[in-house]
Amino acid sequence: MTLKDYVENRLWPILVETVHELVMYPHHKAYARDSILPEKPEIRPEELAVRLKISLGEALVILCELTNERKTMS
Repeated sequence: MTLKDYVENRLWPILVETVHELVMYPHHKAYARDSILPEKPEIRPEELAVRLKISLGEALVILCELTNERKTMS
């Protein structure tokens, strides 16, 4: 599945809401943005999950949000 497939799923908003409630989510997102994506901008969600020791769901939300942020900055 692509990131787009996940985002279009009707359960996506529930996943996003759940991930946003995780205590470490802001720190994981910042670390991914500042340390991981500069060295590997095309990282897959599965690899991000393994590297940060987080769930696939959290990795999907992080990558989706960071991708959207990069698009709006361009």
